[in-house]
Amino acid sequence: MATLNRSNSESLFKTAKTYFPGGVNSPVRAFKSVEGAPIFMKKGDGCHIWDEDDNKFIDFCCSWGPLILGHNNQNVYNGIVGALQNGASFGTPTVLENQLGELILSRNPFIDKIRFVSSGTEAVMSALRMARGFTGRKKVLKFEGCYHGHVDSMLVKAGSGLVTFGESSSAGVPEEYANETLVLPLNDISALKECFEQYKNEIACAIIEPIPANNGLLLQDKSFLKALREICTEYGALLFFDEVISGFRVGFNGASELYGITPDIITYGKIIGGGLPVGAYGAKAEIMKMVSPDGPVYQAGTLSGNPVAMAAGIAQLTECAKEGFYEDQESRTKFFVEKINTYAKTKRYNFELVTIGSIFWISFDGKKSIQKADQINADMSQFSALFSALLDRGVYLGPSGYEVGFVSQAHTIEHLTTAADAFCESLDLVMG
Repeated sequence: MATLNRSNSESLFKTAKTYFPGGVNSPVRAFKSVEGAPIFMKKGDGCHIWDEDDNKFIDFCCSWGPLILGHNNQNVYNGIVGALQNGASFGTPTVLENQLGELILSRNPFIDKIRFVSSGTEAVMSALRMARGFTGRKKVLKFEGCYHGHVDSMLVKAGSGLVTFGESSSAGVPEEYANETLVLPLNDISALKECFEQYKNEIACAIIEPIPANNGLLLQDKSFLKALREICTEYGALLFFDEVISGFRVGFNGASELYGITPDIITYGKIIGGGLPVGAYGAKAEIMKMVSPDGPVYQAGTLSGNPVAMAAGIAQLTECAKEGFYEDQESRTKFFVEKINTYAKTKRYNFELVTIGSIFWISFDGKKSIQKADQINADMSQFSALFSALLDRGVYLGPSGYEVGFVSQAHTIEHLTTAADAFCESLDLVMG
């Protein structure tokens, strides 16, 4: 099979490096984890994307998850165009904000009020400030292997102790910021208890991806999440579910609904805006009343509640709210995953696709259950080879072995069968 032609992308990347750090505007796009120049995309429709060399791919990146209906969905498109005809931005309230707010809150038993912002990172940053303002406490507990955007206090990693202050994982983050963040391993109840006993009256909130999906798919025992809920309640700390990935993806109300666990704060990402720049944080009314102009916690944004994003979100979430939507998503995803896993098992490959809802992750650790970040094999050479083989066969994944893949409504059984066959051929090439 011929190697993928990337000549136009290579030329564009060469030019881009003269404009942007590393030639990109977000690090993972640089293809540092895989071979070759990054691929420049020019068009998406349904479950397909086309690059500047006119290569066509079945897309499982889906803009890193938000495009749950696929690319260029007609209802989302119509919503965007309709809003644009009236103006792109006003910096004032619009009825579209009310409509999207009602669509979300009327179906969500976990939060009473919501605040729209422009990204998942902004949602997390704002909600952390609210948690500190509400509790009057400074410290935040996070978990190794969970990603919460590029907020300074969240760009930390675990230090050397079991219960430890975080250490900066990025230049430019003062250690003073990191010292207000505690970091624990996932799925470790004893460490959790020890941490709260040591810092009992200092922890404002515990923030976690209830379905960690930014550093592999680190599915947690429900007992761990329930214990976290109980311990937060016992010590007066807020439980903060970062559902930027899992929200509206594994169910309309995300992992909170799937696991039946009530957090105190929830954040959502671009999925609530059809993939446009948007995010949100929400909580019960008692907590949300801390936010300006009702309360003393300041947060603002000119593009918060942007009408174009609101219109796209209304169109997308209306479809997601239909009966059977998530059951159908999960069913097609299982068909895809099981077809590949059955083949890998027959061939005795040390490989498995791990899945929940319409999310999947490539694991080269066989049937090993991976629940913590340090359990992932750091050698990503097999993923890199698989990624290249799939590109040559018309399948596009996020260009990192730590990232997850997504199935959209636009991925039909026929598309998934074609992609699964490409996976099996590629596995033979990489592992055979």
